[in-house]
Amino acid sequence: MLLGCIGDDFTGSSDLGNTLAKEGMRSVVYSGVPSSPAESDVEAGVVALKSRTIPVAEAVAQSLAALDWLQAQGCTQFVFKYCSTFDSTPEGNIGPVAEALAERLSAQSVIVCPAFPGTGRSVYQGHLFVKDTLLNESGMEAHPLTPMSDPDLRRWLSLQTRLPIGHIPAETVFKGVDSIRQALTDANGRLLIVDAIRDEDLYAIGSAAADLPLITGGSGIAMGLPANFRAKGMIGEAGASWQGEDGPCAILSGSCSQATRGQIARHKTRHPAMEIPAEAVMSGEVTAQTVAGWILASSGLPLAYTSADPATVAAAQAQFGRDTVATKIETLFAETAQLLHQRGVHRLIAAGGETSGAVVEGLGVSTLEIGPEIDPGVPAIRATGKTLTLALKSGNFGGEDFFEKAAKVLA
Repeated sequence: MLLGCIGDDFTGSSDLGNTLAKEGMRSVVYSGVPSSPAESDVEAGVVALKSRTIPVAEAVAQSLAALDWLQAQGCTQFVFKYCSTFDSTPEGNIGPVAEALAERLSAQSVIVCPAFPGTGRSVYQGHLFVKDTLLNESGMEAHPLTPMSDPDLRRWLSLQTRLPIGHIPAETVFKGVDSIRQALTDANGRLLIVDAIRDEDLYAIGSAAADLPLITGGSGIAMGLPANFRAKGMIGEAGASWQGEDGPCAILSGSCSQATRGQIARHKTRHPAMEIPAEAVMSGEVTAQTVAGWILASSGLPLAYTSADPATVAAAQAQFGRDTVATKIETLFAETAQLLHQRGVHRLIAAGGETSGAVVEGLGVSTLEIGPEIDPGVPAIRATGKTLTLALKSGNFGGEDFFEKAAKVLA
């Protein structure tokens, strides 16, 4: 294994695996830190954690454990992958994890770049944009777990870490690889926010980072990394093979993002949909058996969702407690996914990072093989050793017809 990656959720990890696979690296996503060595032909390993919103100390411990395993597989460079909307609170977890990894690897210049132009995320003058809107005006300011109230990544990151923060501006990036490489050497800071608004910026940043032990960012930051290994003769041009699955398909959605709510609204006009109120989950009125039974009895492409507008989510959190609601809903989706697969559903689509993590854990999946891209940032995935294909979608990703498109690609 050459490139070792640590993702803070399952959708982001599959997104990163997708980016690397498209650039010709044989990429495998692991659900949590594996207990055994990787296969010898894996070139990029992505350890998918559920560390985005857990306590800081736990996130750091899990990330360091993932680093230890990846180092044992022979990796020579490492990527810490987080969401392209920099999902975090003033306490973390991005800063503390990046700091811990940098200290363990003795990394002095660490790129921090969540840009992903293919999905409208760009970094300019140290500020994060979602298309033409600043992050804190994009809807992310109302996120139920990680409300993003400041688009200035320098200010936000400085709240989370003791390491000095620097900035490499767009004017430097636009000059190309040599300019970026020199800026990385001369930068006044250890965690360096790097501007990027185009794919070519990310390729240039990746090329300039060829000798850095640690890089952090969204999946786009990895676009230029495979070429570095190819230039050294360490990888070839082989692409990933893919085989889908026949049979029923189901959708489970727990994301409250604007994009997912739009996808749900469209899907409901064409297919069966079951809304699951948080109150019904908390009271026990709706169980995994209830949801799985409804899906199995439905025709077409059934969707079960807890997704709601931020005000509704906030009301449920205020009544029952944020962590309690989240745990109950994740358990519901995990158990539902398990029941569906046991009863012959071989294609599953999950919307939302926490939902996707719950589904993967409920299914007992340990290794995920990356297949073709469904929409930017969302690949089809095969669960190794199972008759099961998956689409794990970050809440903000995908077009309005994503669910129908995903079902076809998984088939």
